[in-house]
Amino acid sequence: MTRDEVRAAAERLVQWHQRFAGLFGRKEARTHSLTYLYGLLSDQTRKSVEPIALRFARSRSGGPATQNEVVAMQEFVTASPWEAGDVFREIQTVFTEELAAPPTADEVGTVGVIDESGFVKAGSESVGVAPQYCGRWGQTMNCQVGVFLVGVAPRGVALLDAQLYLLQEWVDDRRRREKTHVPSNLCFQTKPQIAIELLRRTLDAGQVHFDWITADEVYGVSGELLDFLEARKQRYLLTVKKNVVVWTVNPATIYGTWPGPKQRGRPGSAQHAAARSVEEVAASLPAETWRPLKLREGSKGPLVCEFAVERVWAMRHGHSGPPIWLLIRRSLEKKPEYWYYVSNASEETPWETLAMVSGSRFRIEEFFEDGKMHLGMADYEVRSWTSWHHHMCLVALAHLYVTLTKRDLKRGEAELTIDMAIRLLRSAFGQPRLDPEEAIRLVEYHLSRNRVAYQSHRKSWLSKHKKLEKKLLL
Repeated sequence: MTRDEVRAAAERLVQWHQRFAGLFGRKEARTHSLTYLYGLLSDQTRKSVEPIALRFARSRSGGPATQNEVVAMQEFVTASPWEAGDVFREIQTVFTEELAAPPTADEVGTVGVIDESGFVKAGSESVGVAPQYCGRWGQTMNCQVGVFLVGVAPRGVALLDAQLYLLQEWVDDRRRREKTHVPSNLCFQTKPQIAIELLRRTLDAGQVHFDWITADEVYGVSGELLDFLEARKQRYLLTVKKNVVVWTVNPATIYGTWPGPKQRGRPGSAQHAAARSVEEVAASLPAETWRPLKLREGSKGPLVCEFAVERVWAMRHGHSGPPIWLLIRRSLEKKPEYWYYVSNASEETPWETLAMVSGSRFRIEEFFEDGKMHLGMADYEVRSWTSWHHHMCLVALAHLYVTLTKRDLKRGEAELTIDMAIRLLRSAFGQPRLDPEEAIRLVEYHLSRNRVAYQSHRKSWLSKHKKLEKKLLL
């Protein structure tokens, strides 16, 4: 690649943004959306509204940003009437046009990957925040959790839709709902139910066709999600827990027809010898069943796992279900790690295809890592339902632009990563430099803001403790 190619890629951002600009409404909101993108793509440490506005926004006279520009940017993210869903739908269109393509013989096509991600936050007033499991830290944390649908195609990855998860305690708390502008018609939804909603919205929009849907065991054990995918005739390969029970013989040969009713002694009892956990199925397989396959070439060499496939019958809603594939994947260590998947793919589907689909899910982990490390995905300081979704779709927009830039520059550099593409773009953006005059202006801004905040907090405290004010001469 050349300097001119990198400079041209950076300069295209303004033109590329025009495709989405109309979705933000008024001229001011369009300007704010571009400013926010520059902030997310920048190299500054904290990428919340205030530092983005102070560094990249300009006053009406063309001078440095003031408190007015900060407030205007905050209102753009929090209260502006533009819809995140409209932006996501246009992202879906671009994803299909630019990144998705019919699968070739050695590709699995376009995969929709579903997963949740946690964002550690302080306090209890930000929408959805509560002590709950945070996958990023592997433990219960005070955090917000979102469910995400990422499109994975041979040419690149894009965030296609997202929704914040609310615990039942949040859904039932009318005061906090009103304060954070949670939609009045929003009811409690489990994470698999949110996944269904994301998929329904995306599929109904008609822009994206998924060859496969994949997700981890939180979603793989949801009969409701499996029913939805099968009703839509959508192929899936979903991870399941090791104790999930399947039938190793057709239960119709034992009990007659399937699906049978949930009755004592019928297929749903899971007590028949042919009803076994997927872990037990894996343990019973002979050595010659396992076959190695390279999933991809990684930074530390090839990633190779061993696979086994079995045709089994699902256990669904307490009774026997349809015939499915059970795919078992294990690592090559002396004490191997096992992963278990179920799929509704046709009986003619090659095991290699199922195995390659299982290797697609890591791409959503890459998206979360890139988004949080480089694009400010977790840096937001917003409290409302609308602002959380506004921020996430703007992160999706920034990531999509970097992905397209990477694709274009990668034609000459096959090993180019998202991280490298972001660094190249930053070098060509010509972002404001922090000279002494600018540093003094920023310090004075924060001193002034802190003084105002201090006086406000002090006044509130004194109004609650009038006796102490007189006694201590405060």
